Amino acid sequence: MLRDKMLAVMEEVNSEAAERHELVQTIALALLSGSNLFILGAPGQAKSFVVNEFRKRITGAKQFERLLSRQTDEEALFGRLDLASLIPGAVPAQVLEQDGTYRMLRQELAQAAEDFRADPTDNAAATRMQALIEKLEQYRKGLSLLHGGTPMTITAGKIPDAHICFLDEIFKAADGLLNSLLTALNERRYTNEGVTVDIPVISFFSASNEMPNFRNKEEQILAPLYDRFQLRVVTKDVQERTSRLAVLRNKQGGHFGEVKATFSLDELYAMQAQVKLISVPEAVNELMDDVLCELRREGITVSDRTFFGYGPVAQAAAWLAGHAEVQSEDLLQLKNYLWNEPAEIEKVQAVLTRLCDDPLRTRLEELLAKAKDASGAFNDAPDGQKARALVQLRAGFAALYREWQTLDTAAQTDDQRRQAGDALAALEELNRRAHEACSFTPSPLAQLAVLQSAA
Repeated sequence: MLRDKMLAVMEEVNSEAAERHELVQTIALALLSGSNLFILGAPGQAKSFVVNEFRKRITGAKQFERLLSRQTDEEALFGRLDLASLIPGAVPAQVLEQDGTYRMLRQELAQAAEDFRADPTDNAAATRMQALIEKLEQYRKGLSLLHGGTPMTITAGKIPDAHICFLDEIFKAADGLLNSLLTALNERRYTNEGVTVDIPVISFFSASNEMPNFRNKEEQILAPLYDRFQLRVVTKDVQERTSRLAVLRNKQGGHFGEVKATFSLDELYAMQAQVKLISVPEAVNELMDDVLCELRREGITVSDRTFFGYGPVAQAAAWLAGHAEVQSEDLLQLKNYLWNEPAEIEKVQAVLTRLCDDPLRTRLEELLAKAKDASGAFNDAPDGQKARALVQLRAGFAALYREWQTLDTAAQTDDQRRQAGDALAALEELNRRAHEACSFTPSPLAQLAVLQSAA
């Protein structure tokens, strides 16, 4: 039921914007995994629109939105110091707002005042009002003794009071804001006047028309800020005519912007709890390590922090797909988790597709490549050394057969079992040719593996 609600919201937002399925999917992944999302694209590509359409369908969630500039100060984002918290005898506004007894007394006083206004000759109402005034003043003095002198910040309506934040053009923030933003993005904490408060923000979103040039010394200071956005998406202009016309029809039909699908903040928390229960098999961790090594060979930097933190995003992708555990295909959704610069996107996509779209096929192909290399070395051996080369080849083929057995056991579908069978047939054929080249009767690989193990 919860998954159906998330998918319904995603579908409705997709109907409002053309060709933004990837962005909508990544917004969902960010919310489900508690990650931050950065969106890069030219003006007019519905970046902010899609984020706003998605987050307005989360009922009960406090939202914060701000377009950042060099003039944006810390108070605009995190709140201002409550001067009452520094004045002797005064009570910070935050204390009064959160104190249930104080609020109750205020309500009783308001009712007594209303009764007195209705009938100024009502002595009982006047007496009750006076008693409540004295009681309220005494209570305020008590609160002052308990809480006075401790610096406090008024955070109502600011980031420390929000569940979802959209900081547009975050890289245009002044240098003085960076430390506070870094702590908020990474640790979900904010410190002011020596007092640290936890921030309930689930995800930070930001959009920009350009990326900083981190090779420029003046802009290198923004690199840590960029690094705090675990997920990144690049948008493009709408490519398909049918997509453009569909949005036009929606706008002209009078139903554009209608909100029908929603889920609550509590339901989002429940979704996150379900996501955390998705198991990550050891085989998937091993596959992810293969992805890491391949990306690094391709010259793409993937930090240890990024690698060790992939789990929540993969679990979120599996949950959205309806899987009880993370599967290899779920790792395809990590495309927007692994790239650093837009130029790397195609390489990341290619590596993930090759290794995760059908990982068994990839590993079988690697196995056959090893067998062909071994056969090539045997064929290149001089005629007088063929027999010795065959001994080495038999040992190598026996090891490859044992590796094939592991892959065959991992096959789960009829197609994968067929792939494994085809690979074994190719291995047997290479084995047969090598033996016949030395005029020896070939032994099946299963028998060869047993003989090699007993040797």
